[in-house]
Amino acid sequence: MENQLAKSIEERTFQYQDSLPSLPVPSLEESLKKYLESVKPFANEEEYKKTEEIVRIFQNGVGEKLHQKLLERAKGKRNWLEEWWLNVVYLDVRIPSQLNVNFVGPSAHFEHYWPPKEGTQLERGSIILWHNLNYWQLIRKEKLPVHKVGNTPLDMNQFRMLFSTCKVPGITRDSIINYFRTESEGHSPSHIAVLCRGRVFVFDVTHEGCLITPPELLRQLTYIYNKCHSEPEGPGVPALTCEERTRWAKSREYLIGLDPENLTLLEKIQSSLFVYSIDDDSPHVTPEDYRQILLILLTGNPTLRWGDKSYNLISFSNGIFGCNCDHAPFDAMVMVNVAHYVDERILETEGRWKGSEKARDIPLPEELIFTVDEKILNDISQAKVQYFKEASNLQIAAYAFTSFGKKLTKKNGLHPDTFIQLALQLAYYRLHGRPGCCYETAMTRYFYHGRTETMRSCTVEAIRWCQSMQDPSTSLLERQEKMLQAFAKHNKMMKECSAGKGFDRHLLGLLLIAKEEGLPVPELFTDPLFSRSGGGGNFVLSTSLVGYLRIQGVMVPMVHNGYGFFYHIRDDRIFVACSAWKSCPETDAEKLVQLIFHAFHDMIQLMSTARL
Repeated sequence: MENQLAKSIEERTFQYQDSLPSLPVPSLEESLKKYLESVKPFANEEEYKKTEEIVRIFQNGVGEKLHQKLLERAKGKRNWLEEWWLNVVYLDVRIPSQLNVNFVGPSAHFEHYWPPKEGTQLERGSIILWHNLNYWQLIRKEKLPVHKVGNTPLDMNQFRMLFSTCKVPGITRDSIINYFRTESEGHSPSHIAVLCRGRVFVFDVTHEGCLITPPELLRQLTYIYNKCHSEPEGPGVPALTCEERTRWAKSREYLIGLDPENLTLLEKIQSSLFVYSIDDDSPHVTPEDYRQILLILLTGNPTLRWGDKSYNLISFSNGIFGCNCDHAPFDAMVMVNVAHYVDERILETEGRWKGSEKARDIPLPEELIFTVDEKILNDISQAKVQYFKEASNLQIAAYAFTSFGKKLTKKNGLHPDTFIQLALQLAYYRLHGRPGCCYETAMTRYFYHGRTETMRSCTVEAIRWCQSMQDPSTSLLERQEKMLQAFAKHNKMMKECSAGKGFDRHLLGLLLIAKEEGLPVPELFTDPLFSRSGGGGNFVLSTSLVGYLRIQGVMVPMVHNGYGFFYHIRDDRIFVACSAWKSCPETDAEKLVQLIFHAFHDMIQLMSTARL
């Protein structure tokens, strides 16, 4: 009886979904006031006055009408943004998404029990698979603890999108298919897809009602590995997923028309829990230098990634692991959560399997053999050429700053995340001689199906401080004062954005209402200051805090002359990863990272010297 009671009061992963508040629509006046403040660093007096007038006309005219229509829309939906966001930011985009949209990150196990070592790929692979499958079972049984801030539950919907989820290309718009069901909802797929040397295999991860064990997983992986390494390579159908979206959609339609069985095979990959890759590469990695592992995860062999899959788990021949994930169905915090869970299990078990070595007699993996012809083989080789050309243009700098970390910033009363954002502003200002419009991800999971809001870190206060740091006549005390004002402003804005009081998503909503109503695009959105300050996806700094754990990731920049900047913060170190395009003569990820590390030292010095 006691057991039953304990079970009935145990929280379930998705139990608060129905009671979460709806995503609010901020006040028009507040949003426009914040917008005007955000463009100030990028305007001279004359330009600012012109934009101020454009905003005033918008607020008193068409803006108010659009806002009322948005409020109407919000009445009928618990999240007025969700569908729009998915379509506009992800599914309507036609550029190749594997390189331009997906995010990647290495598994942290190489820092402790699993340093790079040839000959460990399959055995370690069986263990990492086992822990990932246990995480899948936690979500299936709704035993994954609900994320909370204090006692307030956060939206957990994105965790439904991790397993058995896939994007499917369309001629003008892609779609997302999610096959996952919790145990109480019914049947859910229980197979994984394995990619190896241009070939595709699937096998079920349950046998007689329970998960197969690491020795059994090892048998399956060894079978696939041996077969692929003793026979010719396959055609590499997965490479089609790295192509431009409409071209991939047309190839897919042609592939299905060639043989209806091809659709069945595609659906097996789409519905698989995730894709597991056996990659022959051996990326270099140390706890201080992630450059090569991140580059290979993001730009490695396209026949070993299903670019549309929500989760590709990649194993390398030196026993290093990582992931490559489609960004459309969820944000990186989901992957951070999985990666941390698996890393903790590997630490607990010292990277070994301590259970029975006995392997049951389970069915061997099934190979998915596509019917292909010259046209498809040509499409595959075209996709690879396009992909490698773009991939060779990417520069990644990813290093650990080991002089100090969270402990020291907090000891100085400085918020660690804000510390890094302001260091980035100073570094960009020093490198480029101007303010850098910046997108930092703010989390809106307090609300139903909430994902993110844009937090614009390049504030008037931040730039005043940057200018003071470059002006030799400014006193240390004045520099410190300006820095603390910039910190206070950043912290206040981050709180507001997370509480649904940002303005970028609101402005997007107003623009989309105008488009849906067939109205001309309001001048607010065509004003040069709108895009110069980052609006319309034009942020030169696209940034995100990955967290305070051992997990790191990276994505490409948002614009050609910009940077992607991702970081995690530990007690004693700060890890940063920065991406840029080599073909842009003015950006340099290596230089920017070195300047950020200098800025860290300058900021801490400022706190201690100004105290004296």
